[in-house]
Amino acid sequence: MADSLLNAIFAVVDFVFDLSKAIDSTKRLSQQATGSDKIVNVPPDPKPLPPAAQRALAEAEERERAREQSLQAASGTDQAS
Repeated sequence: MADSLLNAIFAVVDFVFDLSKAIDSTKRLSQQATGSDKIVNVPPDPKPLPPAAQRALAEAEERERAREQSLQAASGTDQAS
């Protein structure tokens, strides 16, 4: 009875050491492959904008382009005089 309990405890300890060794080996492999063993969280892919938001964004970009063109035109007339 005591022998089987002792064997079970040693088996669990051996498994934990094997698991620790596998984790260490994986970290070493990742360090060799990437140059860093840090784990980096990757953000999820962005969700596509709904059509109304895409239109609003396009309109805002168009207004910004028009404003920049009017500023360039105004600065061009100031430099010409």
